[in-house]
Amino acid sequence: MTLMLRAPVVTRFAPSPTGYLHLGHVRSALEGWRAARRAGGHFLLRLEDIDHTRCRPHFADAIREDLAWLGLDWDGPVRRQSEHFADYRGALVRLDAEGLIYPCFCTRREIQAEIARAGGAPQGESGASYPGICRHLGAGERASRLANAEDFALRLDVAAALARTGPLAWREAGRRIAADPKALGDVVLARKEVPTSYHLAVTVDDALQGVTLVTRGADLFAATHIHRLLQALLGLPTPQYRHHPLLTDGEGRRLAKRDRALTIRAMREAGMTPAEVIAAAEAGS
Repeated sequence: MTLMLRAPVVTRFAPSPTGYLHLGHVRSALEGWRAARRAGGHFLLRLEDIDHTRCRPHFADAIREDLAWLGLDWDGPVRRQSEHFADYRGALVRLDAEGLIYPCFCTRREIQAEIARAGGAPQGESGASYPGICRHLGAGERASRLANAEDFALRLDVAAALARTGPLAWREAGRRIAADPKALGDVVLARKEVPTSYHLAVTVDDALQGVTLVTRGADLFAATHIHRLLQALLGLPTPQYRHHPLLTDGEGRRLAKRDRALTIRAMREAGMTPAEVIAAAEAGS
C-alpha cells in the first residue's frame, strides 16, 4: 500500500509597513496563523515594502512587535520585498520575451479623459478602467519614447495572455472559482522606477515561499483573477484561497490606515490585553 503524504500547510501575513497595525490586520493575521498552527504547518511574515515613498522602518519594527505581543509567532526569517527586486525583474523578463507586456506612457489624467470621451466612468487603477491607449503603439514609437526617458508603466496584455493560457480557475474554500482577469483590464506590473507592482510581487513571493493557502481580506478577492493568470503564465503553483469578511467601523466603512483606524499600539497603551484585542478583532467579523 502506498501512503499519500499531504503537503504541509503554509500561510503568510503580508502587511505593508506604511502605518501601525489595526484590528483588520489582526483578523487577517489570525486567519493565517490559526490555519497553519492547526495543521502543524508554517506561518510566514512578509513585509510588502516596495513603496519607498510611504514605507518606514519604524512601522516594520512595530509590526513585528505587535504580532509578538499578540502571541502570533512566525516561522523563518521575514521576507522584505525591497530586498528581492531581482526575483520580480526575472518574471518581467520572461513575460516580455513572450510579448505579453508593453510600456504605457499615459498619465492618470489622460486615462480618465479617454474613459470619459468613450462614455465610461473612471474606476481608478485597480478597476477595469484602462482603455488600452498604448497597447497598439508601434515598436518604433515605443523605442523612441523609452529613449527619451519618458515615464512609463509596464502593463500586462491580458487578452494576449489569456490566448496563451485558456480558461483558468482556483479553489476558494472548497469551491471552484472561474478566473476572469479581463475584469481588471491590463494591470500595471511595474513602473520605470520600481521593478514590480503588488500583483507581480505577491504572485512571485507566494510561489517562492511555498505558500499553499492564501488568507486575506475580501477586498483582495478581485485581485486573485490576475494572480491566477500570472501563475499560469509563469508556471507557478496555485495555492488555495480564503478571503475573509472585512472589519468595519461604526459607519460601515472598512478599517484602513488612511482613515486612522484605531491601532493595536493605541489599544496596548490604553491598557488592553492581547486577549482583549484578539476578541475585539473576532467580534467584528
